[in-house]
Amino acid sequence: MEPPPRRLIVGISGASGVIYGVRVLQLLRNAGVQTHLVMSKTAELTFAYESTLKIADVKTLAHTTHAIDDMAASISSGSFRTMGMIVAPCSMRSMSEISSGVTTTLLTRAADVTLKERRRLVLLVRETPLHTGHLRSMTALSEMGAIIAPPVPAFYAKPQTLEDMVDHTVGRALDLFDIDVGVAHRWGEREDSRRRPAAKRET
Repeated sequence: MEPPPRRLIVGISGASGVIYGVRVLQLLRNAGVQTHLVMSKTAELTFAYESTLKIADVKTLAHTTHAIDDMAASISSGSFRTMGMIVAPCSMRSMSEISSGVTTTLLTRAADVTLKERRRLVLLVRETPLHTGHLRSMTALSEMGAIIAPPVPAFYAKPQTLEDMVDHTVGRALDLFDIDVGVAHRWGEREDSRRRPAAKRET
């Protein structure tokens, strides 16, 4: 069988940190990876609080955008081949639905499909502090094959701006799909060779 196409599902939930999802889309577009975006209704509300970007502008960053309630979308089926899925950010509600297998939206259904097809699922869970129920859901997901990747800043990279911190987190998350977008500070590599030109930021 041929390797899967360079196609990644990108979920943006309503948790704080929607800039992570935006930056994923920007960098993947620059890397030539086809993206399929699904965004929760609460994510659209979060954008109003955290960003000056319009929802229509965010959608144009993706190759294909799917409505959150379109349960007949291509990404709801395991026969639609992808490299996997990243949810950035991932709310506790979305995480809980995925861990239980009782999914009510296309975002969580696509994540469930990713798991059942044994494809890579990366969740940038965004909450603190965490209670025992959160931790148990994370453990269950890890046991099912998902990767829990909270957006934790790496201060060894000596970030100068918030954008630097976002880029490093997103770059390391995309590393998990073997996609190098040239924005992650890599321990032990020369400073003058660690970065490639990155995708232009949308303002």
